[in-house]
Amino acid sequence: MVSVDGLGGTARVLLTGMSGSGKSTVVAALAGRGFDAIDLDDPEWSEEVAVPGEELTGIGGGRDWVWREERVRRLLDRPADGPLFVSGCSPNQGLFYPHLDRIILLTAPVDVIVSRLETRTTNTFGKRPDEVKRVLRLKEEIEPRLRGGATLEIDTSVPLDWVIGQVLRHVGVAAG
Repeated sequence: MVSVDGLGGTARVLLTGMSGSGKSTVVAALAGRGFDAIDLDDPEWSEEVAVPGEELTGIGGGRDWVWREERVRRLLDRPADGPLFVSGCSPNQGLFYPHLDRIILLTAPVDVIVSRLETRTTNTFGKRPDEVKRVLRLKEEIEPRLRGGATLEIDTSVPLDWVIGQVLRHVGVAAG
């Protein structure tokens, strides 16, 4: 690995964005290339909680999916053998920003997100019209807030290898 500005070798990187933006695909591709890469939207790292019924959430109906704070904090604070990539989007993710070196916002045009939600096989969320409507509302209302905390924004409607290259360059890690 090549480190740029002393960061690459021990970077803690969050890949965030709306449902259908490519978070799971990118983190799986990084894991497939041998990087320490974890999807925080997995039940091991997240849990469903009650929230006020009128609150805009990914789940809806007075429920939301949040990161398990103690587990995620331990993960981000563990000794670094190399870069750690985590992916997900949670209302409590801002609590972890002090533990992160880079925050990469993954985005895609609305038509791409809708198509991905319709065709994905790894997650059933986004198949119903009300879920798609909620994702698009979250994109409109929450994505600008995520953009404010991001160190880089990547449109994932391009080939996956290009996206991975951008992620690795931003972190200062050689892709080879």
